[in-house]
Amino acid sequence: MNRYGLHGKLQVTAGNGPQLAQILLEASRLVSTAKGCRLYLVSQEDTSPDEVWVTEVWDSKEDHDNSLQVPGVKELISQAMPLLAGRPEKGQELTVLGGAGLSNL
Repeated sequence: MNRYGLHGKLQVTAGNGPQLAQILLEASRLVSTAKGCRLYLVSQEDTSPDEVWVTEVWDSKEDHDNSLQVPGVKELISQAMPLLAGRPEKGQELTVLGGAGLSNL
C-alpha cells in the first residue's frame, strides 16, 4: 500500500534556523502518535542553517491534514510563522512506495 509523503524547505530569517528547527522537532513529538504518522523528519544543511527541511510520511493525506488538529500543533505553527523569510513554499507531495526504515509499507 502506498503512503502520502510531503517534503519541503522552510527559509527563515537570518539566524533563526535553530529556533525553527526546535519548534519543528517539538511538532514531530506531538504528531508522532497521531493516526497514520510514519515519519516526521527535521533536517538542516550544514552550509545553510537558515533552511530547515521537513520530510513526512503518512498513511494518507487525510491523516496528514488531521494532524493539524493535534493539541499544540496550531500554537507551534503560530510560533514558527514570524521566523519565516516570507510565505512558505508548497512542499512536494509524493507517493511513498517504500524503503529502509519505514515499517509496514
